[in-house]
Amino acid sequence: METTTARDGQKLSVRGQTSGKRYQSYSFSFSEPWLGGKKPIYFGLSAYTSSSSYGGFNYYTGEQMVKDSDLNRIWMTGVTATLGKRVQWPDNWFQVNTSLSFQRYKLQNYSNYFLFDNGTAYNINLTQEISRNTIDAPIYPTSGSNLKFSVQLTPPYSLFNKINYETSAPEVKYKWTEYHKWKFDSQWYAKIAGKLVFKAQAQFGFLGSYSNKTGISTFERFKLGGDGMQGFDFLQGSEIIAMRGYANGSIIPEGTQNVNIAMRSGSPIYTKYQMELRHPVMLNEQATVFVLAFAEAGNTWNKFSEYNPFKVRRAAGVGARIFLPIFGMLGIDYGHAFDPIPGLQSSQWKQNFTFSIMQNMGGF
Repeated sequence: METTTARDGQKLSVRGQTSGKRYQSYSFSFSEPWLGGKKPIYFGLSAYTSSSSYGGFNYYTGEQMVKDSDLNRIWMTGVTATLGKRVQWPDNWFQVNTSLSFQRYKLQNYSNYFLFDNGTAYNINLTQEISRNTIDAPIYPTSGSNLKFSVQLTPPYSLFNKINYETSAPEVKYKWTEYHKWKFDSQWYAKIAGKLVFKAQAQFGFLGSYSNKTGISTFERFKLGGDGMQGFDFLQGSEIIAMRGYANGSIIPEGTQNVNIAMRSGSPIYTKYQMELRHPVMLNEQATVFVLAFAEAGNTWNKFSEYNPFKVRRAAGVGARIFLPIFGMLGIDYGHAFDPIPGLQSSQWKQNFTFSIMQNMGGF
């Protein structure tokens, strides 16, 4: 269920999803593009709570077969406040957003994902984003670029707390999540001939630690591959990066020993490149439809010393998109993976469905 209202540019959204105890998600968001009414200062506030359970349910009927304390469960609760404004230097297309977030993860018998199975972890972080957006249209861009660079930081708890990281239990050592996270995303659009549009995109993400005592955080990692749809993965604090032709989260670092755990937890470093040729079928207020051909390449790594932006897994294929104001963007792609991933996927054609709701979150 979702309810959205808008007035004078303000947006209020309330969403709820549930399938009983197996999955529940409730969220609230509010945005004001003209805070104070005089200058284009963006303010956004969002809050959510979600939970997921597995194990102990009948596969066919969904009936719970064990008591609550024996289920494998994760709860995630969070709130984020954002302030943003346009700046006039270096030019009028730049925008600066600052966000403060609080998240709580509660785990119960939740093995093979994190550094502990039972306990509670907290993630307090500050994100600074700088962007420059000159694209001519949000649904079917034909020219311009969209560049984003962000840094996300938590306090460096391990540098000043008194925890003995060698002897303390995992749920004590990792109660306060710490990391620094760097991301860059660039998109470019240009007309080739007539209505044929070329899109190029490059992305990069790095998750690091302040101290060798803690290691890399198991939250906020990147999962590369598949349709890019969140599913339940966001409950593990993961960032989902689409790469067509491959299964969801299947692009893991080479030489990984435990493939299943690597897929579940994600990787601390990723790079992805994309090229698309797009041609419209219909462009009007009621619907936007276009077809596309794409080539993509990307990979993940565990250490920056192993990072090689030219050693990537490749894919190519075709697809189509349709945008309906009442539904958002719907899509289907057929992609072929050229570089098999041992133990997970061979070279093959794979079908991906996509769905997204387009909203103005931080723009003016």
